[in-house]
Amino acid sequence: MPPVLERTVRPRKSKISLDIPEEFVNFTFRVVMIPIADESAKPKFDFSQFAGKIKWKGGDPVAFQRRIRDEW
Repeated sequence: MPPVLERTVRPRKSKISLDIPEEFVNFTFRVVMIPIADESAKPKFDFSQFAGKIKWKGGDPVAFQRRIRDEW
C-alpha cells in the first residue's frame, strides 16, 4: 500500500493545484476535500487592557534581578 499524502492548500480563484511527487506519477488518486477553519477568521484577543508601564522604585533593576536570582 503506498503512503498517504496530505496537503493543506488554499484555493486561488476557485481552483486548487497539487504537485505530485515523481514516485507517485503512476498512481490513481482519490481526492477528498475537507474544509478547515480559516485562522484569519478567528477574532484576535485585545491585549490593550494589559499594556502599560511599570514605575520602578527599587533602585537598579539589574542588581535587583541578580539578588532575586541568587535566592534560587
